[in-house]
Amino acid sequence: MYKPIDKLQHSFLDFNQPLGLKMNPKNRWIRLADSIPWDEFEMKYASLFPSDTGNVAKPLRMALGSLIIQKKFQYSDRELVEQITENPYLQYFIGLPGYQDVPPFDASTLVLFRKRLDVDAIMDANAYMFNSDDDNTQPPSDSSSGGAATVCDEKSRPEGNKGTLIVDASCAPVNIRYPQDISLLNEAREKLEVIIYRFCQSYGLTLPRRYVRKARKDYLAYAKARKHTKKQTSKAIKKQLSYVRRDLAYLDGFMCEGYAPLKKEIPLLLTIMELYRQHQYMYDHKTHSVKDRIVSIHQPWIRPIVRGKAKAPTEFGAKLDLSIDEKGYARIEHISFDAYNESAYLQDAACRYYERTGHYPERILVDQIYRTRENRAFCKKHEIRMSGPKLGRPCAKQQNNGEKKQEYQDNT
Repeated sequence: MYKPIDKLQHSFLDFNQPLGLKMNPKNRWIRLADSIPWDEFEMKYASLFPSDTGNVAKPLRMALGSLIIQKKFQYSDRELVEQITENPYLQYFIGLPGYQDVPPFDASTLVLFRKRLDVDAIMDANAYMFNSDDDNTQPPSDSSSGGAATVCDEKSRPEGNKGTLIVDASCAPVNIRYPQDISLLNEAREKLEVIIYRFCQSYGLTLPRRYVRKARKDYLAYAKARKHTKKQTSKAIKKQLSYVRRDLAYLDGFMCEGYAPLKKEIPLLLTIMELYRQHQYMYDHKTHSVKDRIVSIHQPWIRPIVRGKAKAPTEFGAKLDLSIDEKGYARIEHISFDAYNESAYLQDAACRYYERTGHYPERILVDQIYRTRENRAFCKKHEIRMSGPKLGRPCAKQQNNGEKKQEYQDNT
């Protein structure tokens, strides 16, 4: 449930300062709070709460402001609450009516803030602030946060292109343990044992034999060994698969008899079932890859992203296409936890640039993977200069020094 507030965009004079506290109106947090259109964002935030019942949610300014502070200083949830409690400038930034020496919310509430303010909401807020900062820009279309192809309207296209657009792909790695087949199966086995024990305690069932000590001993014997042969690894995986298979069979028998799992146990069971299916497939077919491979039981949406870097050839997290314009504004053009070919989103980035400014960029600076024939044809059609050498053999006529210098600058 959410109750819209009449005025989130209150001024510095509205903030109730206690006796003896004199705050600087030119403080960075006060200036930043005054530049953010909180009232505009609240209209979209209120639409996330269709129900009129339940506890009243925290205001948008408190939710978004707290996440901005956390991202800037990389605070933990508990440390963020302490910092806000001690700092009156941060309290003004999140929209409190006056200074207070009690925490405005609990640390666990930040989890709800992050769930409600997803990537699309943050991108919409960024787009609004970018456009409000420039009087000559046009309002962004609904395609600014999606990955679908954008159709550019060229009827009102002015003469000549201006500006520079840099597009590159990156990965935002998440903080998870490096996924190994043995450790994932062992973790799944331990969680299944807890669920089986909970079933028996709640419904008065007889606790079946699970071979807990033997399974733990087998896992430690493999994990503590310094070196592992291919035969030892295959044997250890086979044992852990058998333990997981037995526990899943116990739970399947309980549910066939009418005993239901808890609501929070259902997604965990589905994840473990899919994890078992994937590892059983890889074991039977003697392969190390499978589609939509699960690398974390708690975060099953994370996928391995092969980057080919010397330090970390494979990263685990969201892959994203980032564009930077000539003003230094960075925008996420596409983001996904699944691996994808980033060259497919270059034309979308150029079309969104056109929608924002009314003209195409003069040049686009990209890596080699973006220089496909389709993207080159698109840039040639719209008179956009793309960095990198042209296709085919070098022309017989040598380039002049100006062209060579411009090509060198684009590449660097």
